[in-house]
Amino acid sequence: MARYDWITFTTDYGLQDSYVGVCHGVMARIAPHARVIDVLHAVAPQDVRQGAMTLAQAVGYLPEAVHLAVVDPGVGTSRGAVALRAGGCLLVGPDNGLLAWAADALGGAGRAHALANPAYRLSPTSRTFHGRDIFAPAAAHLAAGVDLAELGPEVDPAALVRLKVPTATLDGDRLLAEVVAVDHFGNLLLSFGHTELERAGLRLGDPVEVRVGERSLPAEVGETFAAVPAGSLVVHEDSSRRIAISLNLGRAAEALRARTGDTVVLERSGR
Repeated sequence: MARYDWITFTTDYGLQDSYVGVCHGVMARIAPHARVIDVLHAVAPQDVRQGAMTLAQAVGYLPEAVHLAVVDPGVGTSRGAVALRAGGCLLVGPDNGLLAWAADALGGAGRAHALANPAYRLSPTSRTFHGRDIFAPAAAHLAAGVDLAELGPEVDPAALVRLKVPTATLDGDRLLAEVVAVDHFGNLLLSFGHTELERAGLRLGDPVEVRVGERSLPAEVGETFAAVPAGSLVVHEDSSRRIAISLNLGRAAEALRARTGDTVVLERSGR
């Protein structure tokens, strides 16, 4: 099996502790030729869906690689640990829905294997740090040319855990959506794209009312942050082609007191 020159790495580990560096070290000892791209280590703690979305949005811009992702609130339980092929890439991580959307973005999962062979993990194996002891070694061995089948028994890709895809609902002239992520800048990433915005009859320049819980603020549909004055909200298509709400020179999440999972209501305003 061919070697991979790249391993990408996505986690909720943060950078305050040694977890990321230790995983880098494990991979370097097994596959010293492979370079590691740190995609993100600031996924919200235990937020599998944010990790899945981040990875799915990123893989199309990354080199052919072994994509290692660890957001694993079920570590140490009976949840599965898998490696799978999608397109020309391999994905490694917990079987909790984290990998499925990225596999879809790469053309769909082909072969999948459980990470069951003790020869390709560290010993002793911690119950709480499978990123170091199971997932990082598996990713590195794959990058070094080990065949998927060596890692463990084959599993049906169709049986892998999948997360529910977030959607939006049109209720009369109101569009009800979900905040699927809040990024570093305080932008709210919503659960729909441009098509749904058009179905709601909203076009560039239209004034809208944005409501989260009891909090309601005016906004405008625009192409970019500076389409509105500083301190104003703009509803726009972001770089991932999802609709987002941003505050020009500010943080929309704070202005609307919104967080991941909240319902957002968009409605044309009369102003």
